Amino acid sequence: MGEGGSLNPTELGPQLGTDAAAFLAAIVESSDDAIVGKSLDGTILSWNQAAERIFGWSAEEIVGMNVRTLIPEDRQAEEDAIIASITRGERVPTFETVRRRKDGSPIDVAVTVSPVRDAQGKVVAASKIARDIGPKKQTLRRLEESEARLSLLADNMSQLAWIAESDGKVIWRNKRWFDYTGTTPEEMQGLGRQTVQHPDHIESVTARFHEHLASGEDWEDTFPLRGANGEWRWFLSRATPIRDIDGAVLFWFGTNTDVTEMRDAEQRIELLLQEVNHRSKNMLAIIQSLARRTDIARPDFLERLEQRIRSLAANQDLLVRRAWSHVPVCEMVDVQLQALGDLRAQVDYTGPEVMLSPGAAEALAMAIHEMGTNALKYGALSSATGRVAIVWSVVPACGDDPTFRISWRESGGPAVAAPERPGFGTRIIVDVPRVKLDAVVEISYDLAGFTWQLECPVSSLS
Repeated sequence: MGEGGSLNPTELGPQLGTDAAAFLAAIVESSDDAIVGKSLDGTILSWNQAAERIFGWSAEEIVGMNVRTLIPEDRQAEEDAIIASITRGERVPTFETVRRRKDGSPIDVAVTVSPVRDAQGKVVAASKIARDIGPKKQTLRRLEESEARLSLLADNMSQLAWIAESDGKVIWRNKRWFDYTGTTPEEMQGLGRQTVQHPDHIESVTARFHEHLASGEDWEDTFPLRGANGEWRWFLSRATPIRDIDGAVLFWFGTNTDVTEMRDAEQRIELLLQEVNHRSKNMLAIIQSLARRTDIARPDFLERLEQRIRSLAANQDLLVRRAWSHVPVCEMVDVQLQALGDLRAQVDYTGPEVMLSPGAAEALAMAIHEMGTNALKYGALSSATGRVAIVWSVVPACGDDPTFRISWRESGGPAVAAPERPGFGTRIIVDVPRVKLDAVVEISYDLAGFTWQLECPVSSLS
């Protein structure tokens, strides 16, 4: 071994001239790879400067030691296999492995081992070249980790994602696409994607997509895709061009976002707005009718009109709380009686749970409110001893549709007399429910107290 770990060719056996030996030594010393000469029993014979840098041992320290010093315990079998191949005169192709530095830390290396022969061609030693691939392995690990994270993101995002070449040919789809469609990559080759597109939309979607491929502008469209269960769901599909530094389109990155629930919600909102518009017009018509029918000559004209409007408003509040769905009779009655204040204590109401449609609730609420107002001014509730009983029931009928009955009975108050001529109040308690509910309504002004009874098919309440 020469000074500084220089290779001494005479130690390896080749018969080289002085100049050739110096040239060989210069090549070995200038190499960035560790070049190590070793005997067939593993004794290190030569050690270049790159080996010192990579493994940490100087030539003076390591020459004469066994090469197994560099090999971790769990990889000693590799040296056995290397020695066996070299002894047979076989070269060991480059393989990646782990070796040990002087400080005990591991290092990733790529190793190639070749037999060294004497002048007669006999294998007398081995030449081992080790390249530090730590930076390369670290870069690969970072790339693998980055790819794993990107795959994790792509496969678990809520959207169906895909990448297409500049001509629109899809070359990659995420796992979510295949999970939703129930297809395989092979089935999606070529025009296979059209098998999951709704036939009514294929032509228009394809034409629009090709327009954007030609223009290079972002693409957006909405159309149904069929799921693995056969269900068609609406997707908002978008694609953005990925360009090179010169602006040329390299790829298209696209996503399909399920917007079925959003579309359904938008349709429900649209229907609700139409319903609100319709009901608002109906409400204005009712108020106009109340204003026209309320006797303007009466001194309490404004009071009566305001009370009737408040009754409508209370019923509207109830319907809003119920999201314009059916409401129980009991709840409707209770809301209307709130206008009586403390006099509610003189009213008893009872009956089974019967559900009313918004229209039915409106008709009955106006009647209950009207009778409550009359009782407060002229009837049972104008006296501290007066009582009102509201009772409803469902009575089986001969046909399939049972009968709904509800009554208002006053007692304990002053004697009442029938009005000289029917007014608008009578229309509210008799004519409105008769028309809206196909009801039979009877009223009586007995000396014992006012009574009102309504009968209609239960189907009219829905």
